[in-house]
Amino acid sequence: MVQDFIHSFIAYLRVEKKYSPKTCISYQNDLSQFTLFVKNQFETDDILHIRHTVVRAWIVDLMSSNFTATTVNRKISTLRSFFHWAIKKKHTTINPMLKITAPKKPKRLPEVVPETNIKRLFEVSLDDAVSDDPFSVTRDRFMVELLYSTGMRRAELVNLHPEDINLARQEIRVTGKGNKVRSIPITDNLIKHYQEYMDIRNKLESIESPKLFLTNKGKAIYEKLVYTIVRTKLNEVTTLKKKSPHVLRHTFATHLLDEGADLNAIKEMLGHASLAATQVYTHNSISKLKEVYKKSHPEG
Repeated sequence: MVQDFIHSFIAYLRVEKKYSPKTCISYQNDLSQFTLFVKNQFETDDILHIRHTVVRAWIVDLMSSNFTATTVNRKISTLRSFFHWAIKKKHTTINPMLKITAPKKPKRLPEVVPETNIKRLFEVSLDDAVSDDPFSVTRDRFMVELLYSTGMRRAELVNLHPEDINLARQEIRVTGKGNKVRSIPITDNLIKHYQEYMDIRNKLESIESPKLFLTNKGKAIYEKLVYTIVRTKLNEVTTLKKKSPHVLRHTFATHLLDEGADLNAIKEMLGHASLAATQVYTHNSISKLKEVYKKSHPEG
């Protein structure tokens, strides 16, 4: 049965590939969805009966159900990894993915918060100064500034520890996808806000987690709360549709590129595996250049 192989495959991803629990769940869901489709439409759960025509039928079904090309491509990638593993383990000799072409994704530029709005984001308001919850105010401001100043992912931020910040070297150590560790430089201003946060963090009545970011009850912060905090802060300064931690990551990369930073350096700071993933930010910068040209050039 295919389902038996899926359990072994997920265990392989978790133990040998060191994939995060979240990534493993995503793979599990994709494969379970595929096997359910095969069983319902083709009345089989035998891996040896799965051909490229079966996979194509599933792709057509997904597209007909209004799944985006991005989502479908991710599911195809899951199947590619699964069948590559299955052949390696000799569970099958046929790879149905060899004749599969992924649907083209529409080009969509990352949404970015303008620099003027970012400056407003970090202004200290009188409301903050008289807040009934100074811990949350200090933590939230430092958190949002850290996301924008480093471009790290939400999951990476949640897993930070105080010792990951090296004040002497002015850098932060981030553990990214595949447990790859990278160092990102941090500014004097960010260090100042880190110290302000740590001062108030250490005064909490109870600290139940060694993580850097905590709730006001001293427990480890969680991804949903990070999203809520960022969305609330961005709501104050922008009308962008998307207001997530990932928007701050896009903004970090685009602003660096606008100021002339090297693309390879940005790639390393973002923790991208290939330069192709980073090059999407060049489109935003080119768009900005075109605007400047139209406004400034005599023939514009």
